[in-house]
Amino acid sequence: MNNRYQLLIFDWDGTLMDSEATIVACMQQAIVEENLEARSYEEIRDIIGLGLEEAVQALYPNADNYLVNTLVNHYRAAFFSDDMPQSQLFSGAYNAIETLHEAGFMLAIATGKSRRGLDKELEATNLEQFFPITRTAEETFSKPHPMMLDEIVVDYNVEIENALMIGDSEYDLQMANNFGMDSLAVDCGVHGRERLFEQNPVGLVSMVSEIPDWLSSEANID
Repeated sequence: MNNRYQLLIFDWDGTLMDSEATIVACMQQAIVEENLEARSYEEIRDIIGLGLEEAVQALYPNADNYLVNTLVNHYRAAFFSDDMPQSQLFSGAYNAIETLHEAGFMLAIATGKSRRGLDKELEATNLEQFFPITRTAEETFSKPHPMMLDEIVVDYNVEIENALMIGDSEYDLQMANNFGMDSLAVDCGVHGRERLFEQNPVGLVSMVSEIPDWLSSEANID
């Protein structure tokens, strides 16, 4: 490996996992369970990437702690229900991660998911073998707070300039900016290119499957 980046930190939902429809459905189910004013598909889609509590607060700014916790519990019940369709990895995502692992990159995940939710999907996709270090919002702070990144680089003993945050939302890229870390935008998730470019990523790819080639390009090799 001859690349200025040694550690690649991935978001999960919308970056590796095509989970938008499932997340929206679970939140809509939670809202129905609590008989609250509906939120549109687009409104719910926009908060994907935040921690669950922060997502609920964004959808219902006047919600008290009891309502936030109740909606979170309804969401989790829906997510782990056998009735809810399971999300799938984006096309080529598994092969890309395997390729990056074999190339010698250190890999990590920083996600707004719960620990239980992430572990479930890592096991289901057989990606857990490639990600020895992961962080979820309930263990630190929700994006765009940079604590997840701080803890990951400390665990790997890597300098910030040698790490790259990869994500599909402005929350991912804001988190990297708040930590002084480079970011790479992925244009297959919840936020469009214009919104992503406002966060000044070092590059943009359409899908995770393009990342090995992006990293191998002359512009990204010292």
